[in-house]
Amino acid sequence: MRRKARSRPTGPPRQTKTELSAMHEKPTSPSPAPQALPAPGRGLVRYHLLAIATSVVWGTTFASTKTLILHGLTPATIMCLRFLLAYAGMLLIAGKHLRAQSWRDEGLLALAGVCGGSLYFLTENTALRYTTSSNVAIIIAITPLTTALLTHLTMKSEPFRRNFLVGGVIALCGVMMVVLNGHFVLELNPLGDVLTLAAVVCWAFYGILLKKLGHYPASFVTRKVFFYGILTILPVFLVEPFNARPAALADPTVSLNLLYLGVVASLLCYLSWSLVVKRLGVVVCTNYLYLNPIAALCVSAFILQEPFTPVSVLGSALILAGVYISEKKRHKPTI
Repeated sequence: MRRKARSRPTGPPRQTKTELSAMHEKPTSPSPAPQALPAPGRGLVRYHLLAIATSVVWGTTFASTKTLILHGLTPATIMCLRFLLAYAGMLLIAGKHLRAQSWRDEGLLALAGVCGGSLYFLTENTALRYTTSSNVAIIIAITPLTTALLTHLTMKSEPFRRNFLVGGVIALCGVMMVVLNGHFVLELNPLGDVLTLAAVVCWAFYGILLKKLGHYPASFVTRKVFFYGILTILPVFLVEPFNARPAALADPTVSLNLLYLGVVASLLCYLSWSLVVKRLGVVVCTNYLYLNPIAALCVSAFILQEPFTPVSVLGSALILAGVYISEKKRHKPTI
């Protein structure tokens, strides 16, 4: 005789012990999703404009620094005074929190003050004593490419892209044309050139450190950079005296140039740079530093009455084209 097949129940399926225990557990709040970088769009245009404005202002600081040196101030004294002015201003803006959340972050802030402050200015200004200004300007111009490479090696979130390399080479050719202005004579001075390369590496790591400290407000990071920049420049005055005499500071030319370097080129520009690096990334922002020679060229033309030449105009066009290529297609495949 065949056994009758048991009819399957039509009601809801039985729940397992795991499911029953899960029903009695209190619901937990979902873990917050990691915040991604904002997608490129109209909201980021103002940050690109701010990065361009900052780069242009920094391109004009060479004339102010040269003016102060001609009035007897040493490079270390100029750097210390401009950072003191900027730090005093930042204390008024963001003087509430004095220390970072951890000693590790405090160490990163100190390192940022060295890379973006004391060591950067010391290597760059000392290099001018051993090599030509043309060599320094051209070597400094490889900062965007160096930053892109080091960022790719240390932070995989910003890959080294092919269009950035192509645009960077075009912009670098333009920088050479603007700096040399038709006089294609380069002198190799190993000590000065190595010091300039050290300045390039310092600024590249400064941008990387800003990105790593992106969870802090830009005003807090900037204030700490000024503090540690001042602190680490002080030992230099054991070898090279601090020579800011009251009579020199009373000169309107000196005081106005110091105010420009301290308030505009340091306080405002370092603050804006921290902000744009946080929003746009290190590589994108540093790419705008190619505009420095164009700003310096315009200052020389309108203030020092140095005329534009066809070579400098062509070089400026190459710089703009290189920056455009690097920025326009930055979402293309990587190398």
